[in-house]
Amino acid sequence: MTATLSDLFAFHRNDGLAVGAPDRPWLTYAGLRELVGHTVTALHAAGVGKGDRVAIVLPNGPEMATAFVALAEGAVTAPLNPAYRLEEFEFYLSDLGAKAIVLAEGYDGPALVAANHLGLAVLRLGHDAADPAGSFTLRAESVAPGEPERATARPRDLALILHTSGTTSRPKIVPLRHGNLSASAHHIAGSLALTPHDRCLNMMPLFHIHGLVAAVSASLAAGASVWCAPGFDALKVFGWIEAARPTWYTAVPTMHQAILARAPRNAEVIERVPLRFIRSSSASLPAQVMEALSATFRAPVIEAYGMTEAAHQMTSNPLPPRPQKPGSVGVAAGPQVRIADEASDRLIEGTGEVVISGPNVTAGYEANKAANAKSFFEAEGERWFRTGDQGRFDAEGYLTITGRLKEIINRGGEKISPLEVDGVLMDHPAVLQVVTFALPHPKLGEEVAAAVVLREGMAADEAAIRAFCADRLAEFKVPRRVVLLDEIPKGATGKLQRIGLAEKLGLVSPA
Repeated sequence: MTATLSDLFAFHRNDGLAVGAPDRPWLTYAGLRELVGHTVTALHAAGVGKGDRVAIVLPNGPEMATAFVALAEGAVTAPLNPAYRLEEFEFYLSDLGAKAIVLAEGYDGPALVAANHLGLAVLRLGHDAADPAGSFTLRAESVAPGEPERATARPRDLALILHTSGTTSRPKIVPLRHGNLSASAHHIAGSLALTPHDRCLNMMPLFHIHGLVAAVSASLAAGASVWCAPGFDALKVFGWIEAARPTWYTAVPTMHQAILARAPRNAEVIERVPLRFIRSSSASLPAQVMEALSATFRAPVIEAYGMTEAAHQMTSNPLPPRPQKPGSVGVAAGPQVRIADEASDRLIEGTGEVVISGPNVTAGYEANKAANAKSFFEAEGERWFRTGDQGRFDAEGYLTITGRLKEIINRGGEKISPLEVDGVLMDHPAVLQVVTFALPHPKLGEEVAAAVVLREGMAADEAAIRAFCADRLAEFKVPRRVVLLDEIPKGATGKLQRIGLAEKLGLVSPA
């Protein structure tokens, strides 16, 4: 189905609940459609129109969610992490070619400094806490020069600009069209069987594709509701569940682990507010965590596989009665998903690079011929995107990711999947969290290391953990270093990051 973001909710019941938040009245679908119209008018008054790129720097919450869908009707959105430093704002605003920026009323931080330095139009977003969640007004503090193009969005128009993480190189620009986003929203809504009776509790940051599409856009596509928390706070999650009464939530594995840690003292809330399912994506969910979540909440845990270039979802574990397989990211759930040879442009059976093709997949990185030549190829009449992940399908069509190709540890020619080592370490009774990573070695090239967080009140030392692994792994896969930490460093979206971890932990000198 080819559509725009606003098409997703164009015909839902006027009085249907769309967006909620703590201590706020609900925004209805009629109110959301009205908000879109007012926002486009405000954009045009500020000299911003179709094709112009508008950076959004707002705190997490309902206004961030509605600003995304409303601004995309009249311009191209580019949400940015509010925690960026001045130099980062200057890089991203310049790199994406922003014409304007949306900031909260009263905000005077580094994003404003960068915007003024680059001569961007500044639009101030204001809201009243007594108004429905997500309601806002848009005021032009400064106006862009020229006459804006006043046409509203079409499916082939750009809706969203995001950057890749840039862990090992300069971040790449990922342009996503309305058609990409609406296709992905429908894929997710379909795979989760969402209906107007469903409600998502969103705790994911809304500068990230996971929250924008899986929580917000998929809910709107189904005529369901999304209740937007002001970010993730493990101490408040069960209070939010009580207040929002969701039927599901979506999060990254580190969030699920933090929620599990507080679940025993919140058993009554779990009983009072039963969830239909729990969704996990954006990083590998340890099988042990998946099983503990399902047992604790007495609900299926749906692990999905997504990335920015696919407008989020590629595969998903199915709902019951089909099984949810721990350690697997499920079956194709939207695009075509195949395995390709890692070194040549051909599709294969067995283990190799995961590739995708479909209406949700970006047409290509912006202004980056080298990256597009490396990432896209033609085979069997389709254009395929290389995900950079290694994986394999089982006999029932369930995909298992064996690792990021660039994270596979090469120990003197022996290839080791960090995810395999993670899985073994997570079986240790004292281990709460683990990240296996490459440690540079002068002769072997790379060696296996692991960062471990222990469960509260439990003890284990490096030797004991290595001995546990030695009984379960081939000798060359056993971590040579096990670093015990109170907390493993995380990225902005809560994901654990393997690349560069040796430097972050001070185990090697930075290059």
